[in-house]
Amino acid sequence: MEDSVGQNRNCREFILASVAELSSPFSPSAASPGIARFSCDGSAAELELELQFQHESHQAPAPLNLKLDLQAAQVFKLGPAQSVCMLEGSDAGKQTSYSRGVAIQFRNEEESEAFHSVFQQWKKKFNVQGGNLPNGTDVITRKSKFDQKIESSSSKMYFHYYGQLLHQQNMLQDYVRTGTYYAAVMENRTDFVGRVVVDVGAGSGILSLFAAQAGAKHVYAVEASGMAEYAQKLIAGNPLLGQRITVIKGKVEDVELPEKADILISEPMGTLLVNERMLESYVIARDRFLSPNGKMFPTVGRIHMAPFSDEYLFVEMANKALFWQQQNFYGVDLTPLHGTAFQGNFSQPVVDAFDPRVLISPPTFHVIDFTKVKEEELYEINIPLRFRSAVGGRIHGLACWFDVLFNGSTVQRWLTTAPGSPTTHWYQIRCVLPQPIYVMVGQEITGRLHLIAHNSQSYTIYLTLSAKMWGPSAEQGGILQTSSCKLELKEPYYRMSQPQAYPLTQDQQQAQPLLMTQDLEEADGLMQHLSPN
Repeated sequence: MEDSVGQNRNCREFILASVAELSSPFSPSAASPGIARFSCDGSAAELELELQFQHESHQAPAPLNLKLDLQAAQVFKLGPAQSVCMLEGSDAGKQTSYSRGVAIQFRNEEESEAFHSVFQQWKKKFNVQGGNLPNGTDVITRKSKFDQKIESSSSKMYFHYYGQLLHQQNMLQDYVRTGTYYAAVMENRTDFVGRVVVDVGAGSGILSLFAAQAGAKHVYAVEASGMAEYAQKLIAGNPLLGQRITVIKGKVEDVELPEKADILISEPMGTLLVNERMLESYVIARDRFLSPNGKMFPTVGRIHMAPFSDEYLFVEMANKALFWQQQNFYGVDLTPLHGTAFQGNFSQPVVDAFDPRVLISPPTFHVIDFTKVKEEELYEINIPLRFRSAVGGRIHGLACWFDVLFNGSTVQRWLTTAPGSPTTHWYQIRCVLPQPIYVMVGQEITGRLHLIAHNSQSYTIYLTLSAKMWGPSAEQGGILQTSSCKLELKEPYYRMSQPQAYPLTQDQQQAQPLLMTQDLEEADGLMQHLSPN
């Protein structure tokens, strides 16, 4: 094939059985024969498609020439002899730009295979990512937006992890996660019937199949890992649904789709909601693919936070460094590293399921509206903290969890990872302070949770908690105690133990209903604010 491309360097043509623009709601187009022509002007590669349409103002078909640089072309195979081409360019002789989807029907499967082979050969030949210099020297390949901000070793491990069925099974078996998504989709069929859906980071394709079950007109399942092949196999095994699903392997930052989406569906949540930085891809997909007034499932996320007291956990964390207090370890004194090891243990957020009774204050939350947030706003998240202690004791750190809202037209449904609720594969997360803080009942606690994204697809956490003066002289006093720590969200301590049984004090018995009541009231208020009515 390399020789045939070389022999026809200036032009390569394919006769097409039919060509038709993907119908818009205003001007549907009929299919008619056409020609696909590969051509080169000597400095850049161009693909020219000569399409014939029957315009209303003409008695005979009027040819319409569409040209695009190979760098802007995306071709997807829909069947043995059917493909769709995404065009970004301009009409010949005009200054207007556009994005168009064109359905192509080849005369047979052999010509389809030949077209796709030549298409890939030319993209490779002319180095479409970075262009081609006149003297034939390739310029440096342009990195995608994802690759520019994410370290290659991190993304390689990330896509390898999610490309394994074992890990997909772990998520599918999380019945809270999978069941809530299924309920949110099926209870809001009116949002899906006859609509175009894009599944962002489709994984096994389960959400795409849910959308098809709910009556979606077509679903584009975008998946960058090797799981795309498994998703294709799973979808093909469900032909009644699969005929309305197209699997596209690639990153949402890079791929092109033939039409806009009415709904985005995704499971972009990581530990503490933001870990793995997939929320940014979700937002990018929104900006690239979602039509105006389109819906996002999920719609909103909330990070919940509350100070906690857990003597068992603190002692466990501190004792892990006891190994480094040995003064005669095979004749070696390990104590010079004890302080570093102690701090290192407290730099790991603890992931486990804890008893909500360890919370000593009603929680607060930070809202991220996926329909409005800008990608750049997720690079750094700064959350001021203010609590009032419901019990007296030692504060050992900050407990966090998240929930997301599916704001459907029929039903608004929450997926929560809160302590006391059925456990999910996300569990909860706790940031443990190396120096606890003592508080009295009613004492004010202030601080800050500062998250800074880094190129390993995670965040560095900076936590500060302070106890203010309490009592008659509080108005004249300032901060009484302060404790802070730096943690790496990417390197958690997976504790995975069952919640400890903690005896309730009288104060805790009175405070516990307050935690649940306040959280439910705030959730109801947010749902009313987001209601389409």
